[in-house]
Amino acid sequence: MKEVITCLSPQLLPLYHVEDKVVVVVDILRATSSMVTAFAYGAASITPVPTLAECRMLKDQDYITAGERGGLKVDGFDLGNSPFEFMDHKLNGKDLAFTTTNGSQAILSVTSAKAVLLGAFLNLSATADYLNSQSNSVLILCAGWKGKFNIEDTLYAGALASLLQDQNEAEDDATLAAISLYQFASPDLLDFLHKGSHAKRLAGFLNHKDLEFCVQSDKFDLNAVFRDHRLYRI
Repeated sequence: MKEVITCLSPQLLPLYHVEDKVVVVVDILRATSSMVTAFAYGAASITPVPTLAECRMLKDQDYITAGERGGLKVDGFDLGNSPFEFMDHKLNGKDLAFTTTNGSQAILSVTSAKAVLLGAFLNLSATADYLNSQSNSVLILCAGWKGKFNIEDTLYAGALASLLQDQNEAEDDATLAAISLYQFASPDLLDFLHKGSHAKRLAGFLNHKDLEFCVQSDKFDLNAVFRDHRLYRI
């Protein structure tokens, strides 16, 4: 039987084998939520890059630049990291270059996997349906915050693993813990999320509506997969 496994931080990734797995990378606040939103509004591709300099170089090749450092939009970039900035049909058919503190780095850390998908509450069921149709085991990679565990990504891991349980064994302790945390918090995810350190860290400049939006389930029926150095909608 297939397995679903959770890696609670990229710092733990060397302990896992990804080559034979489909990896779902999640950064709820806010990279993967924003990327999924960009695809919903017609973006042709998203290229995750590790550095600001590489992102700026792609701007010279007519890419739309997006991203943040420390949660704040980078000077000179077209977009920041709020999903509301990507709710623009002017993105239709455009290529984006995206760099963030946690999410883009996490995506780039698992390029040797069988496949890499974007994970967000916004496309939760679509992702679960896709994974259940595949034959490979699943690794959920939580982007965390600068290598540390965070609540919001772990809540997503628990939500996704719950939807995969019928066709996948969830036996590792991290997945079992994530499922338990999600079951405890699910009656009011937004309230629980406000208790998280990352939400508090962003509170000084993050609009409350970002938090509210990022925990909505199944806003979009789409998936995005990484291939040839870019993410594409499938």
